[in-house]
Amino acid sequence: MEKLKSRWDINKNWQFVFLLLGIVGLGYSSYKLSLLFLKDEHIGFVFLLSLFFFFILLKIVLKLFDRLQKKWKVNYRWELINIFFVFAITGSSSVYVGRPIIKLLGITKENLPAFAYWTLYILIGFIFYQVLLVLIGWLFGQYQFFWNFEKKMLRRIGFKRLVD
Repeated sequence: MEKLKSRWDINKNWQFVFLLLGIVGLGYSSYKLSLLFLKDEHIGFVFLLSLFFFFILLKIVLKLFDRLQKKWKVNYRWELINIFFVFAITGSSSVYVGRPIIKLLGITKENLPAFAYWTLYILIGFIFYQVLLVLIGWLFGQYQFFWNFEKKMLRRIGFKRLVD
């Protein structure tokens, strides 16, 4: 247990929640991936393929963690799982928030050409993504990381005066 704590820089027991959620998420992803290959096969084959994908994905994720911890200058490894959760929740939430706004504005596939509709859809989703990223990051205790991430992203797309 001490080896696990030191590997993930866990100082308090509540931080194990992020590690457990990461493992559950990786397991679920492995299971869904195995179902793509084995649609209606025997449950034993699905389980074995899920285990195979789990270990492959685990190796990939651990390599990514090493690189991203250095690049993002994160203090603790368990925080990376927290950051990934924020990205996942924000991506899904921006679609759910943007969809009713588009309907409220009267933007539909029927009254606009497909290119214009999808351009507006992506633009509105992108705007909500920016706001939700900082807000959800704050809720997960990662406000400073996501505020710096947001400023860097806005500078790259040309809003230097807005964030400086």
